[in-house]
Amino acid sequence: MLILGIETSCDETAVAIVKDGREVLSNVISSQIDIHRATGGVVPEVAARAHVGQLQPVLDEALAQAFVEWSDIDAIAVSTHPGLLTSLIVGTSFAAALAMIYNLPVIPVNHIKGHIFSNFLSIEDEVEFPAVVLTVSGGHNELVLLRHDQHIEVLGETLDDAAGEAYDKVGKMLGLPYPGGPEISKLSLEGNPDKYDFPRPMLHEGYDFSFSGLKSAVRRLVDQGDFDKADVAASFQKAINETLAKKLLKAAEEFGAKEVHLAGGVSANTNLREMIK
Repeated sequence: MLILGIETSCDETAVAIVKDGREVLSNVISSQIDIHRATGGVVPEVAARAHVGQLQPVLDEALAQAFVEWSDIDAIAVSTHPGLLTSLIVGTSFAAALAMIYNLPVIPVNHIKGHIFSNFLSIEDEVEFPAVVLTVSGGHNELVLLRHDQHIEVLGETLDDAAGEAYDKVGKMLGLPYPGGPEISKLSLEGNPDKYDFPRPMLHEGYDFSFSGLKSAVRRLVDQGDFDKADVAASFQKAINETLAKKLLKAAEEFGAKEVHLAGGVSANTNLREMIK
């Protein structure tokens, strides 16, 4: 079975073709980073307009890379929530039009579940359950228990800023280019992660996350004017990643996890991966 997936939940236009739920035949992404760097963040209306212009060429490239025709496609999957409403409307409308033209069923997808199950793609061994999953992205932050692949239990989630959003906002405080996450990660290599003792909000309080207090602590330091930018980046990164890692490993121990998974854009952070290892 071939599924054509469409993703426009925020600021990247993506189309992928997946065989039998596991094998990725193509995955084409058009990034909007350069567009939103001018405003220091994602402007929903601008993002939606960029999706309109990119969906067709991204779709064409995905079909070409997978060497498939429309007659080979069995269904269309599309992100329907959560995300930026205007961006989601573009993707779902595009999917509905394609479904009508080619007489195909549409599968609505929660994009957080998409993050979670992306770890099931292109792997040789079956996932061992139970597994705990940390999803960390610009708008979402969840700690999830998978007892099996049809049972998702949310253990905790962000009560305010997600980790990626906190990275971007602190990056802006430090005058770094958008997106802040990769820039902070790069700058932190030059800094002392123990220079500033930033708080670890809710570190020992269940599995929910809260990063607004950490962000405010950075703001107070920056407003004082006497600080080293690299040391702030390194200390902030250590505080936020230590919080993420400790909660993840605590959940893994409590629920006897056989596997630990990371998902979402922030999971690419090298320091976070090293800390969890």
